[in-house]
Amino acid sequence: MTDHAFTPKFAIPPLDEAAAEAARARQAQLTKPAGSLGRLEDLAIRLAAMTGKVTPRLNHKAVLVFAADHGVTAEGVSAYPAEVTAQMVLNFVRGGAAISVLSRFTHSRLKVVDIGVAADLPPAPNLLERKIAPGTGNIAREPAMSREQAWAALEAGADVVAEEAEEGLDILVLGEMGIGNTTAAAAVACALGGFPPETIVGHGTGVDEAGRQHKATVVQRALARAAVSPTDPIGVLQQVGGFEIGGMAGAMLAAAQRRVPILLDGFIATAAAMLAAALAPDIRGYLIAAHLSAEQGHGQMLGFLGLEPLLRLGLRLGEGSGAALALPLVEAAVRLHAEMATFSEAGVAEKVAA
Repeated sequence: MTDHAFTPKFAIPPLDEAAAEAARARQAQLTKPAGSLGRLEDLAIRLAAMTGKVTPRLNHKAVLVFAADHGVTAEGVSAYPAEVTAQMVLNFVRGGAAISVLSRFTHSRLKVVDIGVAADLPPAPNLLERKIAPGTGNIAREPAMSREQAWAALEAGADVVAEEAEEGLDILVLGEMGIGNTTAAAAVACALGGFPPETIVGHGTGVDEAGRQHKATVVQRALARAAVSPTDPIGVLQQVGGFEIGGMAGAMLAAAQRRVPILLDGFIATAAAMLAAALAPDIRGYLIAAHLSAEQGHGQMLGFLGLEPLLRLGLRLGEGSGAALALPLVEAAVRLHAEMATFSEAGVAEKVAA
């Protein structure tokens, strides 16, 4: 896949302003004071613009968790050993992880995508084998991957969404698993957004303040070694990213191409969204920020994308857990929009004109 061939394939359709205007008119006729449902009203109108449907529905919900390992763990950036990635993937597919519980709770299909785990995993019905390589290079000392592998990661994510769309796909929840990936995500965010590492790098899996400062130094070393430019997002992914970051970005591009809303999780998913937006700026219109992570820098990253989070719960788990928690809120917004009666339907008098 060449750079020239990829971008036209994922041209993002413009938001449907006619559907948004019709949804706005419907909101004005529902049996409630105008604006009384606050951001839920805005969310319903945004979803109409994304989907092109005046009263969208979320009958088919998919959660995709992309998993991969990172060579940068050799720099001591995580509180957990690298083998936890594979162990947690098994926990996901066996139903014991937080995202497993939340997927059941929200009646969502959960698929785990092995896009770069440094272990051979046993087959499972909800485990998709899309391994590009068994983990990335150590970004502090070498490129994370080749440019061809960077494109392959994007394509793998896009292909998984294409498969999910065949089953029906009304909204996409994205999550990840990969020990060391907050370091890679911070490097990607700094490279694309121009942020100083000290303001973006957080505590990740729970390192102390000395550990956080060490992570920031590692990110700074990676950026200095790579000398990447925000005008070359594939180069950023190649030099300092991760396979799961590329996979999520490809999934976002493929979803937006199909007018499928994308519910973003936290720090790593937002770094992937920055990558997707660098490739196709119009994707911003299809992104919904589920929550503000406790991870330092996440707010700056959301601000860079022009997104306002729905929830502020101090979460920093990853896996797509924050997005899954916000999913019932998004579904409530569309059901209120579609199922509430209008004033004329209910026989309720409208507001008296001043």
